[in-house]
Amino acid sequence: MALVTRLRPWRRGPLRRGSDVAETWLALVTGVLIVVGAPAAGLAAGHAVDDGAARQPAGRHSVSAVLTEDPPARIGVDASGGLGTRTHTTVRWTAADGRTRTGRTTVAPDLRAGDRTAAWLDRHGSLLRDPVTPGRARSGSVAVGTVTATSAGLLLFGAERAGRALLHRRRHDRWEREWAAEDTRWGRPAA
Repeated sequence: MALVTRLRPWRRGPLRRGSDVAETWLALVTGVLIVVGAPAAGLAAGHAVDDGAARQPAGRHSVSAVLTEDPPARIGVDASGGLGTRTHTTVRWTAADGRTRTGRTTVAPDLRAGDRTAAWLDRHGSLLRDPVTPGRARSGSVAVGTVTATSAGLLLFGAERAGRALLHRRRHDRWEREWAAEDTRWGRPAA
């Protein structure tokens, strides 16, 4: 029965209004765009993040570096080396030209001054402060894709609601004009 009610605006009849047909088309097109377009936008955004992360490792390489200072203490951090436990500190490494260089990069918080760690350099020899790991790149692409798909769906839904509100306002304005015309036709003055 609900399908018959939904298809009623497309059926021929004396009570069929153009605004009803437009509202039905608006809902149909919006539904298709939400089902197909929003996930497609999310996939495209996720692939863009993946592609950007995949290009980064091509120009980077690791060198052995020595910590020049203890990493700052982080309250409530598990020292087991989980994803969110990295901290920034100063390290020293020998560049390709033989000169000693220093810079700040992320290290595990359980390291101390004098310990060795891997530091990542770009193709120009500059230190990368926060190199992207494959796990972080994957989680970032999933997060960006999910947020993009959800945002696109909500934007489309909001646009459909705004279009429906405009159609309702137009329909009510038309009813007011028609009632005013009928009132004057039956001898009552228009308000």
